[in-house]
Amino acid sequence: MKPAARENYGEELKKNTIKLRYGMNPAEEAAENPEEGEDEEHSGLLSTGELAKFARISRSALIFYDNMGLVSPVARGNNNYRYYSPFQVTATNLINTLQVIGVPLKEITRFINHRTPEKMISLFSEQSRHIDRQIEELLRAQKLLLTLKGIIEDASDVDEEKIEVRRHEEESILIGPQNDYSDGTTIEEAFLDFYKHCSASDGDMDLNYPVWAIFSEERVKRGDWVGPDKFYFKMPDAPDRKPAGLYVTGHTRGYYGQSAALYKKLLAYIEENRLEICGPAYEMYPLNEISILDPYGYLMRISISVKTSDYLQG
Repeated sequence: MKPAARENYGEELKKNTIKLRYGMNPAEEAAENPEEGEDEEHSGLLSTGELAKFARISRSALIFYDNMGLVSPVARGNNNYRYYSPFQVTATNLINTLQVIGVPLKEITRFINHRTPEKMISLFSEQSRHIDRQIEELLRAQKLLLTLKGIIEDASDVDEEKIEVRRHEEESILIGPQNDYSDGTTIEEAFLDFYKHCSASDGDMDLNYPVWAIFSEERVKRGDWVGPDKFYFKMPDAPDRKPAGLYVTGHTRGYYGQSAALYKKLLAYIEENRLEICGPAYEMYPLNEISILDPYGYLMRISISVKTSDYLQG
């Protein structure tokens, strides 16, 4: 480092550290780093703006790297503008990439100042594993968001007054254990037990998917709709299945468990249309606290498994 080129280094570092921390607006950055004109003396070198563009970083960040001793210019013009070698693009990109993936600048500086092939291999291997973990988490998050998006979209244009029977495709779900209320267990406690069971069976399981309810065929037929037999996750790639087949489906608005009136309407429809219940009822809440502010405005959907030959022919 030439002493003349680094006069007032302390003040410059302080100034640019503040700017990096608080940011510069475009006008301030332009004043700090005006667009350099063609300079024959430095032909073949890059201006601050050019290197910043190629490295996809701001000029202020590049100046900060210089002040940290990470990427310093190979020359200074008469106007004190910085000039860099084209060979510094790769190193600048690397520093920026490491920062983007969360490597502290102090650690980057340590590796750069004491670099060896072995140390860089170690750094790249460690950060590659870190990226793999990030990718896995991001893909899991994307899968959850797309599932929730699909559920909400599917419920956004339903006719809430209509009861219909139609064929459903098989769905991936994760079914919890049988709920036992005989010892005074509440629905809330059974719900919590479902979470604990899933977490214990797979500590890495994503518990953020919608939890819905299953009522057995026998309980639906006898009109017992308080306290689900089982809870289940609506989850892609889950091990269990909601069977394909015919389902009578209806909707209503209300809080969790306020389902008696809808069950009665569905049973009346089943009887009127000579349908036969042949499986459980699935109680779903496609519009709940995720998308609705009013808890008594949640959209409930109940689908009861049915069979008939007369209905299909008629």
